[in-house]
Amino acid sequence: MMSLLHASFRRLRFASAFLVLAAAMQPLHGATIEQLRMTGTVSSSDWEAYRSRFVEDNGRVVDNANGNISHSEGQGYGLLLAYAAGDRRTFEKIWTFTLTEFLIRDDGLSVWKWDPSARPRVSDPNNATDGDILIAYALAKAGVLWNEPRYTAAAQKLAKAIGKNAFLRTSGSTLLLPASSGFGEDDRTDGPVINLSYWIFEAFPTLAALAPEYDWAGVARSGLSLLRQATSGRTNLPADWISVRSRLQTQPAEGFPPEFGYNSLRIPLYLLRAGMTNVEWLRTLNQRWSANNEGVAVVNVLTGAVRERLTDQGYVALSAVLSCALDGTPVPQALKEFKPQLYYPSTLYLLSMSLIGEKYPQCL
Repeated sequence: MMSLLHASFRRLRFASAFLVLAAAMQPLHGATIEQLRMTGTVSSSDWEAYRSRFVEDNGRVVDNANGNISHSEGQGYGLLLAYAAGDRRTFEKIWTFTLTEFLIRDDGLSVWKWDPSARPRVSDPNNATDGDILIAYALAKAGVLWNEPRYTAAAQKLAKAIGKNAFLRTSGSTLLLPASSGFGEDDRTDGPVINLSYWIFEAFPTLAALAPEYDWAGVARSGLSLLRQATSGRTNLPADWISVRSRLQTQPAEGFPPEFGYNSLRIPLYLLRAGMTNVEWLRTLNQRWSANNEGVAVVNVLTGAVRERLTDQGYVALSAVLSCALDGTPVPQALKEFKPQLYYPSTLYLLSMSLIGEKYPQCL
């Protein structure tokens, strides 16, 4: 009986989280300037430290831990952070590079990988849906706030391309595929395969206003439902790459490590940035990430074995924003000065700390 009650409670908590997101599904052009600002505002000093290290003068955002390549995710994050810092000049540079070097596919989506050492530079022309979402979201926000129709038109075009090419309607739900090819039922024996860190919940209301003919609300529902399934196992952690071929039970996808890793650790941040603090799984994760337990780590979701503990400032910030949002825990002193070293954790740091500064200043 208790297990049934607990399961019912979990369903209610996830349902309540969706109501929070649904309430945000409002028309883009009817929003106030305050509502249009991205969650969190990046200080000029923190942005300059990030920009000078990871953004080249031509607008290319560099992943310095991954062979100095650029990818659509990085271009999207760069646009969001430039927007949050109010740096329109750098925003335009990043957008120009993205438009000319990434948005070269016939279907309107962005290629995902640009390698300065490769010939041609685009070494993999497939898209990455999270990068497309980040780019479209930043453009949509900037287009309205800065009254720039070019950004709004580009955001709408990309939002429609995402809906057309990356949404999969199956068994009564709408899934978000990681790319337009390679992850569907016809592409893999365990397909469809999804990645829950590609569900950027805060972006869905904005993109739904631009491309209302596509089921963004259904995508949000499927993300929460799949998260509930994927966190019901032994470790309560979702794998980065998940097979949803069986509608009854998710499982780690074939050919990928069965790990809660560098992808999935963004999931709690995306939930918090969308205001979805009542997802019960966040409290379970907060217990794992607390200072007295394992901290932010790469974990085998089948065995619970920790492969790597992540101690960079940006990963610690993920734990800090979670504890702050749920329990009001003060931010550690070591996080109050930004010390960027690597692109990815530095990006997570700015997304986390800007959220704390705006929504939870009592933790600072």
